[in-house]
Amino acid sequence: MPSKTSSRPDPAARPKPIATRAARATARPAQGQLAWDPVGLMAGVDEAGRGPLAGPVVAAAVILDDSRRIRGLADSKVLTPLQRERLYDQIRDKALCCSVAQASVEEIDTLNIYHATMLAMKRAVEGLRLKPAKVLVDGNALPRIDVLAEAVVGGDAKIKSISAASILAKVHRDRLLHDLHAEFPQYGFASHKGYSTPEHLEALRVHGACRHHRRFFSPVAATLTLAAGGAATVTVL
Repeated sequence: MPSKTSSRPDPAARPKPIATRAARATARPAQGQLAWDPVGLMAGVDEAGRGPLAGPVVAAAVILDDSRRIRGLADSKVLTPLQRERLYDQIRDKALCCSVAQASVEEIDTLNIYHATMLAMKRAVEGLRLKPAKVLVDGNALPRIDVLAEAVVGGDAKIKSISAASILAKVHRDRLLHDLHAEFPQYGFASHKGYSTPEHLEALRVHGACRHHRRFFSPVAATLTLAAGGAATVTVL
């Protein structure tokens, strides 16, 4: 008995759909997700005081506690002094751990400001009570540390832990300059924090440099040159 022929078309004989670019893209296997960053604590690092003519450069490292939110964290430069002081206390209270370190004026004069800043950052990271799995550093350079690290340009405005570090470093350094003002009120450290304002430059011209000034920064070096020629005096107390 002859076999019946099915009236259904043979699937193999059907015309294949045109493989458009969109269809090919959809058909590609999804890229596997690779977690390159280690699992663990992340620390933010920032500094304050690279540009001033006087005082140490200060760095801070902060590991935030995700369960204890701190509202208002931002780049310290866009905050008012009162906002920074308020956030400073909250960071110290709510962070998992934090560390503030510095490089002295003598180290700045010996190493230069770049290497002294890297040294202060290294000290801040090493001063953390908990060791982070990764460190995020504001800027485009990294200190030599034994932890995975990444430089983030503009990180103080993008990453909360770096914002917190920038606030700690700034407030700590401002307080140090207030102490220097009590010792050398003629320079006005409490107002300009060591930066090269007209007030500070005039004080340098009149009083010469003191032991808290960075001797290889141009305005200070010029004052010392004048002092050597007898046109100004140098405070050494």
